Amino acid sequence: MSSPAPDPKPRPLIVGIGGTTRPGSSSERALQFALSRARDLGADTEMLVGSGILLPIYAPESPERNAAARHLVAALRRANGIIVSSPGYHGSLSGLIKNALDYAEDMRNDALPYFEGRAVGLIACANGWQATGATLTALRSIVHALRGWPTPLGVAINTTEQTFATDESANTATLQQLSILARQVVQFAEQRAAHEVAG
Repeated sequence: MSSPAPDPKPRPLIVGIGGTTRPGSSSERALQFALSRARDLGADTEMLVGSGILLPIYAPESPERNAAARHLVAALRRANGIIVSSPGYHGSLSGLIKNALDYAEDMRNDALPYFEGRAVGLIACANGWQATGATLTALRSIVHALRGWPTPLGVAINTTEQTFATDESANTATLQQLSILARQVVQFAEQRAAHEVAG
């Protein structure tokens, strides 16, 4: 009598947050590419960009949340890993992205509060290397404050040197970096899941 087939390995969920209010921005396209690589590695993905994260200014004293805000927080609660892709505005991340991340405060009393136990891949797209570096540093600081694990590799995309209108318009090195970032997020999620099963 044959033994039952083992349960298939669960697919981690990687949630992507990013882009701008302009559809098809470089930061949105870079996020889309990274999530496609995460899917290639066996993850499920959800991408929240543009109008999906154009939320009221986060007000911790008010419990009222619109449908988009509730959806964002619910997706983050289910996430096994996160990828954030922000444009660089005046030396830091955009208000759109920062406000979306502020809604993680609604997760403060969860069993896994904020981004606890989740790898977070970070992408910064800006007009120059100084702005990309500053934006990436700001994103790392925010993820640390949210108890997340920034991946060892963060990706800085200088839009004065390349656009990201299509995958073909990005250079090979950038695509490789985004692929590595996706792999790091997925591997961390899988390793954490295996650790929890083991013990």
